[in-house]
Amino acid sequence: MANVQLIDIDKRYDDVHVVRQLNLAVAQGEFLVLVGASGCGKSTTLRMVAGLESITGGTLRIGDRVVNDLSPRDRDIAMVFQSYALYPHMTVYENMAFGLRIRKFAAAEIDKRVAEAAALLGIGDLLVRKPAALSGGQRQRVAMGRAVVREPSVFLFDEPLSNLDAKLRVQMRLEIARLHKRLGATVLYVTHDQIEAMTLADRIAVMHEGWLQQCDAPQAVYNRPASTYVATFIGSPAMNLWPVDAVLSNDSMQLIGGGVTVALSAPMAARLRAGTAWNDPAWTLGVRPQDLRVAAPGEAAHATLKVEVVEPLGAETFAFGELEGGQAPAADRDATTCQRLQAASIVRLDANFSVREGDCLPLCVAADRLHLFDRQGRRIAADAE
Repeated sequence: MANVQLIDIDKRYDDVHVVRQLNLAVAQGEFLVLVGASGCGKSTTLRMVAGLESITGGTLRIGDRVVNDLSPRDRDIAMVFQSYALYPHMTVYENMAFGLRIRKFAAAEIDKRVAEAAALLGIGDLLVRKPAALSGGQRQRVAMGRAVVREPSVFLFDEPLSNLDAKLRVQMRLEIARLHKRLGATVLYVTHDQIEAMTLADRIAVMHEGWLQQCDAPQAVYNRPASTYVATFIGSPAMNLWPVDAVLSNDSMQLIGGGVTVALSAPMAARLRAGTAWNDPAWTLGVRPQDLRVAAPGEAAHATLKVEVVEPLGAETFAFGELEGGQAPAADRDATTCQRLQAASIVRLDANFSVREGDCLPLCVAADRLHLFDRQGRRIAADAE
């Protein structure tokens, strides 16, 4: 296995800047997931590592070699594509063995590698079948087996589960996790599915419009998102974002705006006043749906949600709606920005809680679970831990 380093990597198609000054290091044996919405540059990045796309600028290293100008076959990588890309006229055995035969491996070595990979992936009884006689999950296992027999330095996965149904995706996630654990492989994996990213990755690299937004362990990205984009992309349902102004009253601080009024603790207020964010206290307050609760009778609420849609999911219920009094805060803000931040508010409720469309729910915010972002959408470092 080898490490992978992307140093100031750029990719342009004429005037379109697809990947921008990307710096990323994948450690030997690490499972790193590139995640982001369609068009963010993640698949292009993977294809540059594979040698299927040229690099406009920067340095790409695999192990101790600079591979910018090496052909794909000389990079010692194996790639699993979104489409299975199996040869329909060949058996499973022949599909898995094809790459080794091209490289002039001995027949005995080919037999050994194919048998080991087939046993690892649980497809030993499928070796004489052709792809047309396989299910989607079996075809994906064959595609992975074709990569495994190569014994490459780096495995590359380009949205390999996108063509599978929901149940098969869960099953194949487990298979990929087990495969990585058994092989100790270096893996660079691309997906738009944040659940795949959270469950598979040692680290997640979140991309947006060609820029790397954050790269950290899954739980760290979830608990301390570096930007409003990361906050809404990682986590399902997305984090609530409300435009607020920080207002001082004696020694206390309140966040007011977007239909929300939340008082901050004295220690947190002191940290915020000491930080650079206080120079422009027009902030964005982020709260995850599970960090809201319905206020008890007689308890002062921080916001009131007018319910528009109810989604019962068995173990839990989500209520979607707008906050009452959700006008823009006092600070000079672009109306479109405020409207975007307040597009919908979500609260997670107990499955037994009775709620209907049109109800107004008084909500309280968990004061120790707040996320604060500045006007540019960057996390404010002095917010709640």
